[in-house]
Amino acid sequence: MAPHSGARLLADSTKPPSLRVRAEHGTEPTYSVEAGVDGEIFAAMASYASLQRPKERDFGTFTVTISNSSDAVLNARVEVQVPGWSDAELQSASVGAGEVRKLLFAPAFQPRLYDNYEICAAAANVRVTDSSNRLLHTETVPVRLRSVDDMFWGPDFKFAPFIASWVTPHDPQVESVLMRAKEYLPGRRLPGYEEHKSQAEQRLSTIIQAKAIYRALQEAGVSYVKSSLTFGGNRAVSERIRLPAASLERRSGNCIDGVVMYASLFENLGMDPVVVLVPGHAFVGVREGEGSDAYLYIETAMAGRASFETAVRAAKRGIARFSVKDVIRIPISEARESGIFPMPVPGPGSDRLAAENPLVSSAIAH
Repeated sequence: MAPHSGARLLADSTKPPSLRVRAEHGTEPTYSVEAGVDGEIFAAMASYASLQRPKERDFGTFTVTISNSSDAVLNARVEVQVPGWSDAELQSASVGAGEVRKLLFAPAFQPRLYDNYEICAAAANVRVTDSSNRLLHTETVPVRLRSVDDMFWGPDFKFAPFIASWVTPHDPQVESVLMRAKEYLPGRRLPGYEEHKSQAEQRLSTIIQAKAIYRALQEAGVSYVKSSLTFGGNRAVSERIRLPAASLERRSGNCIDGVVMYASLFENLGMDPVVVLVPGHAFVGVREGEGSDAYLYIETAMAGRASFETAVRAAKRGIARFSVKDVIRIPISEARESGIFPMPVPGPGSDRLAAENPLVSSAIAH
Protein backbone atom coordinates (compact mmCIF):
# COMPACT_ATOMS: atom_id res chain seq x y z
CA MET A 1 0.00 0.00 0.00
CA ALA A 2 1.18 3.51 -0.80
CA PRO A 3 1.19 6.07 2.06
CA HIS A 4 -1.58 8.61 2.37
CA SER A 5 -2.23 11.78 4.26
CA GLY A 6 -5.99 11.82 4.77
CA ALA A 7 -9.46 10.76 3.67
CA ARG A 8 -12.00 12.27 1.34
CA LEU A 9 -15.37 10.90 0.30
CA LEU A 10 -16.03 10.12 -3.35
CA ALA A 11 -18.82 12.66 -3.39
CA ASP A 12 -16.29 15.37 -2.59
CA SER A 13 -13.57 14.12 -4.91
CA THR A 14 -14.90 15.35 -8.22
CA LYS A 15 -17.14 18.19 -9.26
CA PRO A 16 -19.23 18.43 -12.43
CA PRO A 17 -17.63 20.77 -14.95
CA SER A 18 -19.27 24.08 -15.64
CA LEU A 19 -21.46 23.53 -18.67
CA ARG A 20 -21.73 27.08 -19.91
CA VAL A 21 -19.21 29.91 -19.76
CA ARG A 22 -18.66 32.85 -22.07
CA ALA A 23 -16.01 32.67 -24.78
CA GLU A 24 -14.35 35.30 -26.91
CA HIS A 25 -16.10 35.88 -30.24
CA GLY A 26 -14.22 34.72 -33.30
CA THR A 27 -15.08 32.98 -36.54
CA GLU A 28 -15.12 29.20 -36.10
CA PRO A 29 -15.90 26.83 -33.18
CA THR A 30 -12.92 24.99 -31.70
CA TYR A 31 -12.75 21.60 -30.01
CA SER A 32 -10.47 20.04 -27.43
CA VAL A 33 -10.38 16.52 -25.98
CA GLU A 34 -9.10 15.27 -22.63
CA ALA A 35 -8.75 11.54 -22.02
CA GLY A 36 -8.72 9.72 -18.70
CA VAL A 37 -6.16 10.72 -16.10
CA ASP A 38 -3.37 12.48 -17.97
CA GLY A 39 -4.22 10.45 -21.05
CA GLU A 40 -4.44 7.13 -19.19
CA ILE A 41 -7.64 5.14 -18.77
CA PHE A 42 -8.21 3.08 -15.61
CA ALA A 43 -10.69 0.23 -15.98
CA ALA A 44 -12.41 0.74 -12.62
CA MET A 45 -13.09 4.40 -13.31
CA ALA A 46 -14.21 3.73 -16.88
CA SER A 47 -16.63 1.08 -15.64
CA TYR A 48 -18.13 3.41 -13.03
CA ALA A 49 -18.54 6.32 -15.46
CA SER A 50 -20.16 4.16 -18.14
CA LEU A 51 -22.90 3.11 -15.70
CA GLN A 52 -23.93 6.71 -15.01
CA ARG A 53 -26.44 8.56 -17.14
CA PRO A 54 -24.67 11.28 -19.15
CA LYS A 55 -26.50 14.12 -17.38
CA GLU A 56 -25.67 12.65 -13.96
CA ARG A 57 -21.95 12.07 -14.48
CA ASP A 58 -19.53 13.85 -12.18
CA PHE A 59 -16.65 12.95 -14.46
CA GLY A 60 -16.11 11.04 -17.69
CA THR A 61 -13.55 8.87 -19.40
CA PHE A 62 -13.31 11.60 -22.04
CA THR A 63 -14.13 15.31 -21.88
CA VAL A 64 -14.88 17.12 -25.13
CA THR A 65 -14.89 20.91 -24.85
CA ILE A 66 -16.67 22.90 -27.55
CA SER A 67 -15.83 26.61 -27.72
CA ASN A 68 -18.31 28.33 -30.00
CA SER A 69 -16.55 31.53 -30.99
CA SER A 70 -18.96 32.19 -33.83
CA ASP A 71 -22.00 34.49 -33.82
CA ALA A 72 -24.51 31.66 -34.37
CA VAL A 73 -25.87 28.80 -32.30
CA LEU A 74 -24.02 25.53 -32.93
CA ASN A 75 -26.04 22.30 -32.90
CA ALA A 76 -23.41 19.59 -32.67
CA ARG A 77 -23.48 15.80 -32.57
CA VAL A 78 -20.34 14.41 -30.95
CA GLU A 79 -19.28 10.76 -31.14
CA VAL A 80 -16.42 9.18 -29.15
CA GLN A 81 -15.10 5.66 -29.57
CA VAL A 82 -11.93 3.68 -28.91
CA PRO A 83 -11.97 1.31 -31.92
CA GLY A 84 -11.44 -2.29 -30.95
CA TRP A 85 -11.95 -1.50 -27.28
CA SER A 86 -15.23 0.35 -26.77
CA ASP A 87 -18.65 1.02 -28.19
CA ALA A 88 -19.38 4.45 -29.63
CA GLU A 89 -21.15 7.05 -27.50
CA LEU A 90 -23.08 9.84 -29.18
CA GLN A 91 -24.24 13.08 -27.54
CA SER A 92 -25.95 16.13 -28.96
CA ALA A 93 -25.37 19.66 -27.72
CA SER A 94 -26.65 23.10 -28.52
CA VAL A 95 -23.92 25.66 -27.90
CA GLY A 96 -24.90 29.31 -28.01
CA ALA A 97 -22.84 32.01 -29.68
CA GLY A 98 -19.81 32.86 -27.58
CA GLU A 99 -20.36 29.94 -25.19
CA VAL A 100 -18.25 26.98 -24.08
CA ARG A 101 -19.79 23.57 -23.47
CA LYS A 102 -18.12 20.56 -21.85
CA LEU A 103 -19.46 17.08 -22.61
CA LEU A 104 -18.52 14.08 -20.46
CA PHE A 105 -18.22 10.79 -22.35
CA ALA A 106 -17.94 7.29 -20.92
CA PRO A 107 -18.35 4.78 -23.75
CA ALA A 108 -18.96 1.21 -22.60
CA PHE A 109 -15.75 -0.76 -22.94
CA GLN A 110 -15.73 -4.28 -24.28
CA PRO A 111 -14.63 -7.27 -22.12
CA ARG A 112 -11.20 -6.95 -23.69
CA LEU A 113 -10.41 -3.98 -21.41
CA TYR A 114 -11.19 -6.01 -18.30
CA ASP A 115 -9.00 -8.88 -19.49
CA ASN A 116 -5.99 -6.62 -20.12
CA TYR A 117 -3.17 -7.02 -17.62
CA GLU A 118 -0.48 -4.73 -19.01
CA ILE A 119 -0.39 -1.09 -20.07
CA CYS A 120 -1.03 -0.75 -23.78
CA ALA A 121 -1.56 1.93 -26.41
CA ALA A 122 -4.83 2.73 -28.15
CA ALA A 123 -6.52 5.68 -29.82
CA ALA A 124 -9.87 7.41 -29.36
CA ASN A 125 -11.71 8.71 -32.39
CA VAL A 126 -13.73 11.90 -31.92
CA ARG A 127 -16.14 12.98 -34.63
CA VAL A 128 -18.32 16.11 -34.62
CA THR A 129 -21.13 16.76 -37.09
CA ASP A 130 -23.92 19.33 -37.29
CA SER A 131 -27.67 18.75 -37.52
CA SER A 132 -27.31 18.16 -41.27
CA ASN A 133 -24.64 15.51 -40.68
CA ARG A 134 -21.97 17.81 -42.11
CA LEU A 135 -18.54 16.98 -40.68
CA LEU A 136 -17.31 19.80 -38.46
CA HIS A 137 -14.34 18.20 -36.73
CA THR A 138 -12.53 14.89 -36.49
CA GLU A 139 -9.66 14.01 -34.22
CA THR A 140 -7.70 10.96 -33.09
CA VAL A 141 -6.46 11.09 -29.50
CA PRO A 142 -3.75 8.68 -28.33
CA VAL A 143 -4.49 7.03 -24.98
CA ARG A 144 -2.84 4.48 -22.76
CA LEU A 145 -5.03 1.75 -21.30
CA ARG A 146 -3.87 0.73 -17.85
CA SER A 147 -3.99 -2.85 -16.60
CA VAL A 148 -7.33 -3.91 -15.13
CA ASP A 149 -5.37 -4.42 -11.89
CA ASP A 150 -4.32 -0.77 -11.66
CA MET A 151 -6.00 1.33 -8.97
CA PHE A 152 -5.75 5.12 -9.12
CA TRP A 153 -5.93 6.39 -5.54
CA GLY A 154 -5.51 10.06 -6.49
CA PRO A 155 -4.07 12.83 -4.33
CA ASP A 156 -4.90 12.32 -0.64
CA PHE A 157 -6.64 9.04 -1.62
CA LYS A 158 -9.65 10.94 -2.88
CA PHE A 159 -10.63 8.10 -5.22
CA ALA A 160 -10.30 5.44 -2.51
CA PRO A 161 -13.99 4.37 -2.79
CA PHE A 162 -13.15 2.84 -6.18
CA ILE A 163 -11.51 -0.01 -4.26
CA ALA A 164 -15.06 -1.42 -4.15
CA SER A 165 -14.63 -2.25 -7.86
CA TRP A 166 -12.26 -5.03 -6.78
CA VAL A 167 -14.82 -6.53 -4.39
CA THR A 168 -16.40 -9.24 -6.56
CA PRO A 169 -18.84 -11.29 -4.45
CA HIS A 170 -20.33 -13.24 -7.38
CA ASP A 171 -17.03 -14.48 -8.78
CA PRO A 172 -17.11 -18.32 -9.06
CA GLN A 173 -13.79 -18.60 -7.25
CA VAL A 174 -15.10 -16.54 -4.34
CA GLU A 175 -18.13 -18.79 -4.10
CA SER A 176 -15.87 -21.85 -4.17
CA VAL A 177 -14.14 -20.61 -1.01
CA LEU A 178 -17.50 -20.36 0.74
CA MET A 179 -18.32 -23.90 -0.40
CA ARG A 180 -15.21 -25.07 1.42
CA ALA A 181 -15.66 -22.82 4.46
CA LYS A 182 -19.15 -24.11 5.25
CA GLU A 183 -17.69 -27.58 5.80
CA TYR A 184 -16.03 -26.26 8.97
CA LEU A 185 -19.28 -25.05 10.54
CA PRO A 186 -22.01 -26.81 12.52
CA GLY A 187 -24.84 -27.76 10.21
CA ARG A 188 -22.60 -26.83 7.25
CA ARG A 189 -24.21 -23.36 7.20
CA LEU A 190 -22.86 -19.90 6.39
CA PRO A 191 -25.97 -17.83 7.18
CA GLY A 192 -24.48 -14.33 7.23
CA TYR A 193 -26.50 -12.17 9.61
CA GLU A 194 -29.60 -13.61 11.25
CA GLU A 195 -31.89 -10.83 12.43
CA HIS A 196 -33.78 -13.02 14.90
CA LYS A 197 -30.62 -13.41 16.98
CA SER A 198 -29.50 -10.99 19.68
CA GLN A 199 -26.53 -8.69 19.07
CA ALA A 200 -24.32 -10.94 21.21
CA GLU A 201 -25.42 -14.03 19.26
CA GLN A 202 -24.86 -12.27 15.93
CA ARG A 203 -21.38 -11.19 17.03
CA LEU A 204 -20.47 -14.76 17.96
CA SER A 205 -21.88 -16.06 14.67
CA THR A 206 -19.88 -13.50 12.70
CA ILE A 207 -16.66 -14.51 14.45
CA ILE A 208 -17.33 -18.20 13.80
CA GLN A 209 -18.07 -17.60 10.11
CA ALA A 210 -15.03 -15.34 9.64
CA LYS A 211 -12.84 -17.99 11.28
CA ALA A 212 -14.17 -20.66 8.93
CA ILE A 213 -13.42 -18.46 5.91
CA TYR A 214 -9.94 -17.74 7.27
CA ARG A 215 -9.33 -21.46 7.73
CA ALA A 216 -10.54 -22.30 4.22
CA LEU A 217 -8.13 -19.79 2.70
CA GLN A 218 -5.29 -20.85 4.97
CA GLU A 219 -5.69 -24.54 4.18
CA ALA A 220 -5.85 -23.71 0.47
CA GLY A 221 -2.35 -22.26 0.81
CA VAL A 222 -3.23 -18.59 0.25
CA SER A 223 -0.38 -16.54 1.70
CA TYR A 224 1.32 -13.15 1.47
CA VAL A 225 3.36 -12.17 -1.59
CA LYS A 226 4.17 -8.52 -2.21
CA SER A 227 3.08 -7.72 -5.75
CA SER A 228 2.14 -4.09 -6.28
CA LEU A 229 4.39 -2.95 -9.15
CA THR A 230 2.55 -1.06 -11.85
CA PHE A 231 3.57 0.79 -15.01
CA GLY A 232 2.50 4.13 -16.41
CA GLY A 233 2.09 7.62 -15.01
CA ASN A 234 1.01 8.72 -11.54
CA ARG A 235 2.86 5.81 -9.96
CA ALA A 236 3.03 7.59 -6.61
CA VAL A 237 -0.77 7.51 -6.40
CA SER A 238 -1.57 4.28 -8.24
CA GLU A 239 -1.01 0.65 -7.37
CA ARG A 240 -1.51 -2.85 -8.73
CA ILE A 241 -4.30 -4.70 -6.92
CA ARG A 242 -5.16 -8.23 -7.94
CA LEU A 243 -8.78 -9.24 -8.21
CA PRO A 244 -9.86 -12.08 -5.89
CA ALA A 245 -9.98 -14.58 -8.77
CA ALA A 246 -6.31 -13.92 -9.57
CA SER A 247 -5.23 -14.16 -5.92
CA LEU A 248 -7.11 -17.43 -5.50
CA GLU A 249 -5.72 -18.91 -8.70
CA ARG A 250 -2.18 -18.12 -7.59
CA ARG A 251 -2.86 -18.67 -3.87
CA SER A 252 -1.05 -15.46 -3.03
CA GLY A 253 -1.59 -11.75 -2.54
CA ASN A 254 -0.40 -8.67 -0.70
CA CYS A 255 -2.33 -6.89 2.04
CA ILE A 256 -4.78 -5.04 -0.19
CA ASP A 257 -5.26 -8.12 -2.41
CA GLY A 258 -6.27 -10.04 0.70
CA VAL A 259 -8.56 -7.25 1.86
CA VAL A 260 -10.66 -7.19 -1.32
CA MET A 261 -10.77 -10.99 -1.31
CA TYR A 262 -12.15 -11.17 2.24
CA ALA A 263 -14.51 -8.26 1.53
CA SER A 264 -15.85 -10.21 -1.47
CA LEU A 265 -16.50 -13.26 0.69
CA PHE A 266 -18.31 -11.27 3.35
CA GLU A 267 -20.40 -9.32 0.84
CA ASN A 268 -21.44 -12.56 -0.85
CA LEU A 269 -23.05 -13.58 2.46
CA GLY A 270 -24.96 -10.31 2.71
CA MET A 271 -22.64 -9.04 5.43
CA ASP A 272 -21.21 -5.50 5.60
CA PRO A 273 -17.46 -5.41 4.88
CA VAL A 274 -15.30 -2.32 5.24
CA VAL A 275 -11.85 -1.62 3.75
CA VAL A 276 -9.58 0.17 6.20
CA LEU A 277 -6.55 2.05 4.86
CA VAL A 278 -3.76 3.27 7.11
CA PRO A 279 -0.39 4.69 6.02
CA GLY A 280 1.37 1.89 4.19
CA HIS A 281 -1.11 -0.88 4.94
CA ALA A 282 -4.71 -2.11 4.75
CA PHE A 283 -7.08 -4.21 6.83
CA VAL A 284 -10.51 -5.70 6.26
CA GLY A 285 -13.40 -5.42 8.66
CA VAL A 286 -16.91 -6.83 8.82
CA ARG A 287 -19.84 -5.50 10.81
CA GLU A 288 -20.47 -7.84 13.72
CA GLY A 289 -24.23 -7.92 13.30
CA GLU A 290 -27.18 -6.34 11.53
CA GLY A 291 -27.30 -2.70 12.65
CA SER A 292 -24.27 -3.06 14.93
CA ASP A 293 -21.71 -0.26 15.24
CA ALA A 294 -18.95 -2.76 16.05
CA TYR A 295 -16.63 -4.40 13.52
CA LEU A 296 -14.41 -7.45 13.49
CA TYR A 297 -11.07 -6.60 11.85
CA ILE A 298 -8.61 -9.05 10.29
CA GLU A 299 -4.95 -8.73 9.31
CA THR A 300 -5.19 -10.63 6.02
CA ALA A 301 -1.41 -10.68 5.47
CA MET A 302 -1.16 -13.25 8.30
CA ALA A 303 -3.44 -15.82 6.66
CA GLY A 304 -0.60 -18.16 5.73
CA ARG A 305 1.41 -17.98 8.95
CA ALA A 306 -0.73 -17.28 12.00
CA SER A 307 -3.96 -18.27 13.70
CA PHE A 308 -7.24 -16.45 13.17
CA GLU A 309 -7.11 -15.07 16.70
CA THR A 310 -3.61 -13.71 16.13
CA ALA A 311 -4.70 -12.04 12.88
CA VAL A 312 -7.65 -10.38 14.66
CA ARG A 313 -5.45 -9.07 17.49
CA ALA A 314 -2.86 -7.80 15.00
CA ALA A 315 -5.52 -5.87 13.05
CA LYS A 316 -6.89 -4.28 16.19
CA ARG A 317 -3.40 -3.17 17.27
CA GLY A 318 -2.48 -2.03 13.76
CA ILE A 319 -5.48 0.27 13.40
CA ALA A 320 -5.14 1.62 16.95
CA ARG A 321 -1.62 2.84 16.17
CA PHE A 322 -2.96 5.65 13.99
CA SER A 323 -4.99 8.73 14.74
CA VAL A 324 -8.50 8.97 13.30
CA LYS A 325 -7.38 11.46 10.64
CA ASP A 326 -4.89 8.94 9.26
CA VAL A 327 -7.42 6.13 8.87
CA ILE A 328 -9.62 5.85 5.78
CA ARG A 329 -12.68 3.63 6.07
CA ILE A 330 -14.53 2.58 2.92
CA PRO A 331 -17.79 0.77 3.71
CA ILE A 332 -18.53 -1.31 0.62
CA SER A 333 -22.28 -0.77 1.04
CA GLU A 334 -21.78 3.01 0.76
CA ALA A 335 -19.66 2.60 -2.35
CA ARG A 336 -22.42 0.50 -3.90
CA GLU A 337 -24.97 3.20 -3.08
CA SER A 338 -22.79 5.74 -4.90
CA GLY A 339 -22.78 3.55 -8.03
CA ILE A 340 -19.44 1.76 -7.70
CA PHE A 341 -20.04 -1.87 -8.62
CA PRO A 342 -17.72 -4.83 -9.30
CA MET A 343 -15.79 -4.54 -12.51
CA PRO A 344 -17.20 -6.77 -15.29
CA VAL A 345 -14.15 -9.00 -15.34
CA PRO A 346 -14.50 -12.00 -17.68
CA GLY A 347 -14.50 -15.17 -15.62
CA PRO A 348 -12.50 -18.25 -16.59
CA GLY A 349 -14.36 -21.40 -17.60
CA SER A 350 -15.10 -24.02 -14.99
CA ASP A 351 -12.71 -26.53 -16.56
CA ARG A 352 -9.84 -24.07 -16.31
CA LEU A 353 -10.86 -23.23 -12.75
CA ALA A 354 -10.66 -26.84 -11.71
CA ALA A 355 -7.38 -27.40 -13.52
CA GLU A 356 -5.57 -24.35 -12.14
CA ASN A 357 -7.01 -23.93 -8.66
CA PRO A 358 -6.82 -26.82 -6.17
CA LEU A 359 -9.27 -24.97 -3.92
CA VAL A 360 -11.91 -25.05 -6.66
CA SER A 361 -11.20 -28.71 -7.47
CA SER A 362 -11.66 -29.60 -3.82
CA ALA A 363 -14.83 -27.55 -3.50
CA ILE A 364 -16.34 -29.16 -6.60
CA ALA A 365 -15.48 -32.58 -5.21
CA HIS A 366 -17.57 -31.84 -2.15
